[in-house]
Amino acid sequence: MRLGVHITKFDEPAGEIRDELAAAAQAAEAAGVGWISVMDHFFQMEHNGGAEAGMLEAYSTLSFLAAHTSTVRLSALVTGVTYRYPGLLAKSVTNLDVLSGGRATLGIGAAWYEREHVGLGVPYPPVAERFERLEEALQICLQMWDPNNNGPYDGKHYKLAETLCVPAPVSSPRPQIMIGGGGERKTLRMVAQYGDACNLFLTLGPDEIRRKLDVLREHCDAVGRDYSTIQKTIAGAGAMLAETGPDGFAEQMGQYAKLGVDLVILMPPAGRASQWIAQNAGAVAERIAEL
Repeated sequence: MRLGVHITKFDEPAGEIRDELAAAAQAAEAAGVGWISVMDHFFQMEHNGGAEAGMLEAYSTLSFLAAHTSTVRLSALVTGVTYRYPGLLAKSVTNLDVLSGGRATLGIGAAWYEREHVGLGVPYPPVAERFERLEEALQICLQMWDPNNNGPYDGKHYKLAETLCVPAPVSSPRPQIMIGGGGERKTLRMVAQYGDACNLFLTLGPDEIRRKLDVLREHCDAVGRDYSTIQKTIAGAGAMLAETGPDGFAEQMGQYAKLGVDLVILMPPAGRASQWIAQNAGAVAERIAEL
């Protein structure tokens, strides 16, 4: 099992944010962390201080992190499908992939945070339409990354005259796709059909995650997909380490490793992420690597 870090808070004064991000990225690589992600939101979450608190745009932040790292995989967790036209999203992820040397993952979901949509004038369609747009966006990104298909795309919500993507991604055959969420009828079916990874919440607990993965396996069987080719990831708050310590945390993660989970993504708690990573990530990464 590998450790990932999910950076969600940007509480430092504006003039200090870049140095803190660079320090967090460098501490993560030094600790053996294999993944760094950031939220793709424009307003900060309520539990992190609300819309008046700091929030950086995801893909420019990931490009900055790419320049300060050399091994970690980089992703938004997760991009709301409503935030960017799919063709432009594919270009953004491709750009990250090229500049990072093939370390980009497209993390994507159906979007949910209505306040930032309304606040910034971004259309916020009903949930059923958002899932339709999510599926079309996945199809468009896959076509954009297919070197043998630069032709049009004619969907219900998106119509592209050309799906050119030059330069092409460095990743072979393309950037990985992680589809976030545990919805059993739509989200997990799309993981089986289009995704390389799923992402579930650690707070669900091992029994519920086992059940979700069983549903994913059923979808894989239905579409003829090899279930074992899908990476299983879970995300949760890093504050639980304060209660368990690295050894106790690794023991808990053993339950998930037996389910096939191979990446656990932790969010540093309040305070500077760089300090939390430097103090905790190395010991955790070492212990769960043995699972």
